[in-house]
Amino acid sequence: MLLQRERVGRLRFALAVTVGLALGLPWAALAQPAPPAQNERVEIVGDYRYTYHDPVSLAEAKNIAYTEAVRMAVDRSRPFLEATASVTDQALLNQVRQVIASGYLKDVQLLEQADKDRTVYAKVRATINPQEVKAVIEREINRGQGKESPGLDQNRALKILSVREEEDGTVVVVFKALQRLDWLNTAYAGGLREHADVMIDFYDAQGVPIGSDRSPARKTAPGEVLNPGQIGVQKFVKPPRTRSYRAWLVK
Repeated sequence: MLLQRERVGRLRFALAVTVGLALGLPWAALAQPAPPAQNERVEIVGDYRYTYHDPVSLAEAKNIAYTEAVRMAVDRSRPFLEATASVTDQALLNQVRQVIASGYLKDVQLLEQADKDRTVYAKVRATINPQEVKAVIEREINRGQGKESPGLDQNRALKILSVREEEDGTVVVVFKALQRLDWLNTAYAGGLREHADVMIDFYDAQGVPIGSDRSPARKTAPGEVLNPGQIGVQKFVKPPRTRSYRAWLVK
């Protein structure tokens, strides 16, 4: 008898909720989970461990570990995984990842940083808007369809190791020389140049290009060049209204 009363009670409650929802009663909505907000941000976390050797300095190694930790946070996020599940072009994935990391992460925090025995570790946390990230990825994929993917990270002269934005708003590009640059004739459209350049493009909130810059790969002092394996750093100033940017190398 008691079991029968419990079943009748559950049936009456379910019927009441159904009727309440149909009538728009506010108490009935409490029985249903609230839909996710359209602009709700989600937290992403990434970490990276990097073992460095000469001539890479400790500061450069920490910069690389931090940048790679940010990349891992983007790579592991569900919006990025879902939106790029069908993308097999690695260069396009690199481009999409860099655009998101450079302009669409909020509240980026360095949670942990350590170095021991020439190994550095970094752990970061940030927030993203899933709808915004998916829209960016769709835009970049559509832009890349039918076009040759640009050389984002490496050509025969240089390899970009990391790209990050400093507190003053400048964009720092860390790269490594693959050949001695003053012995190299790098092919460019319209002729040959005796040095390789680091390129960067800037985009506004709609993804429209608003500026670009280039800088020859060399050491800090003018005229000094890099030998194979040496690390170089170039800084770029963002134009006003910049929302994202892309560093790349001429193929």
